[in-house]
Amino acid sequence: QVQLVESGGGLVQPGGSLRLSCAASGFTFSNYDMCWVRQAPGKGLEWVSNISSGVSSTYYADSVKGRFTISRDNAKNTLYLQMNNLKPEDTGVYYCATTRDIRSRGQGTQVTVSS
Repeated sequence: QVQLVESGGGLVQPGGSLRLSCAASGFTFSNYDMCWVRQAPGKGLEWVSNISSGVSSTYYADSVKGRFTISRDNAKNTLYLQMNNLKPEDTGVYYCATTRDIRSRGQGTQVTVSS
């Protein structure tokens, strides 16, 4: 059973940085492509980034390209999202999930970008 626990969110000023983590358990993490999605207040889920199981391929939404970096440590069963130069429009709840099933996402971690 897929279990994902996101952490690392918080309140940050515009231009600041945060590093999100996603601890995975209950499945063979290294075999799965993973993604980050987010949900801004009052809006639907928005895809942010993908990473392949073999770490060879990464993909980003245009809105975060050049500012966010997705990575994974298969030995630690952990997915990361390094977020730099944060903007107010990055505010929302961030979730990790397997790309096979977005419903696998965890409870999320809140990111608030505000001065």
